[in-house]
Amino acid sequence: MTAIWRNTLTLVGATTLTFGMAHAQSPELSDPPEIEGEVLGDHGSHTLRMGIGLAESSPQYLSSQYFGEILEQRTDGRITVSVFPNSQLGDDVQMLEMLQTGTLDMTYPSSSATTGYVEELAAFDLPFLLPSREAAVAVMESDVAQGMLDAFEGTGLKALAFSENGYRQLSNSARPVASPDDVAGLDVRGLSVRTMENPVHLAIWEALGANPTPMAFGELFSAMEQGVVDGQENPWSTILTSNFNEVQDYGTETRHVYTPFIMMLSERTWDGMAPEYQELVQEAARQSAEYEIQLSAEYDDWSRDQLAERGMEITRLDDEQLGAFQDAVQPVYEEWAPRIGEDLIADIQKIVEESSN
Repeated sequence: MTAIWRNTLTLVGATTLTFGMAHAQSPELSDPPEIEGEVLGDHGSHTLRMGIGLAESSPQYLSSQYFGEILEQRTDGRITVSVFPNSQLGDDVQMLEMLQTGTLDMTYPSSSATTGYVEELAAFDLPFLLPSREAAVAVMESDVAQGMLDAFEGTGLKALAFSENGYRQLSNSARPVASPDDVAGLDVRGLSVRTMENPVHLAIWEALGANPTPMAFGELFSAMEQGVVDGQENPWSTILTSNFNEVQDYGTETRHVYTPFIMMLSERTWDGMAPEYQELVQEAARQSAEYEIQLSAEYDDWSRDQLAERGMEITRLDDEQLGAFQDAVQPVYEEWAPRIGEDLIADIQKIVEESSN
């Protein structure tokens, strides 16, 4: 897709983009990989109900559909998956609790919602820890990450695979943001920013001078529409597929946190499956996670450009401006690194360094 530029402005080193062309509905997305493998024997039938937070156009939903197609094809229809998008069944925290009680089979939360079960996952919430998608994927495919998934054993939750939620970006309805001072406000009040119910995210926005407000994702659009909060932070694809541009005038490409999704299954559901089915579910989760990461990468920059086309003023930070944000959030590391585990953070930083060589 070729964008037709209407206007390009440079403001204090930050590039602000707006576009003028008809809206495209989706980028050129890769088709899902062909499903390979033999059809398994009959080990009974299972209908898996999966609740997710995002919309039907999101990479999360599309890859969840692919997950279901793998299971259905390789069991001759004996395992089916029904996906409920748009937080229909609750927010991430509520759906995780439903998995524990066995009232829901599957969900696909951000890792940030799971730190109450495995505290080490809060490492992914540390600001600017993962500088590139390549580094993030290297970490998610590492033994360190597998140890985090294994640590869910005994919680009532079976963690199957990491995929990409993506880099979180700031949007708001109050003013353009190109520096921490714009977040905190000089002659005006600091921005009220919705965050997940996650203490590291709260610490990040407090360090930047905002007024962070934890809130369930399903309540966010109405809260922004009614002025309860000025803004929020999510990947560009989530901002676009959730239509936040209808109530948010400004976006800033901060890339301050990279968070994964984790495909989760109720341990009760898992324990009720034959071992051969368990192995297939694990394999299908990994295959669909790889597809989700690919879709998310294809969606990311396109989503940012689409938001600009639809009227959102996008500020892209230069290295000096980004450095100001990085400096402002150093107190978050001082507070949280000892709690999360300095050795764990060092292991992740080593993987990041090796991925860039």
